[in-house]
Amino acid sequence: MAQLNKQTIKYLTQLSRIDCTEEEQEALLHDLENILNYIAQLSEVDTANTPPCNHVLEDIVNVTREDRIGDTMPREVFLANAPSQTGGMIRVPPVFKQN
Repeated sequence: MAQLNKQTIKYLTQLSRIDCTEEEQEALLHDLENILNYIAQLSEVDTANTPPCNHVLEDIVNVTREDRIGDTMPREVFLANAPSQTGGMIRVPPVFKQN
């Protein structure tokens, strides 16, 4: 099992950009130790003869529907719902900034 200490918690909070007080770091250390201890308990369970499963219940079936082409919305109605449009297309804010 990985050993946790205050240095590890400080490194993890810096890595994840989370500001924590000393008390919060202590609580986080305690919580993570409990989680890792629980995972260690789970790894002690013998699962050698247990088949893998996707669902707990065997009778669960994925329900899908057939894709069917239906009536489409007229462009004018579609664009009337858009907050901004240009040239028959929806205008969106730029995603990439140009230098």
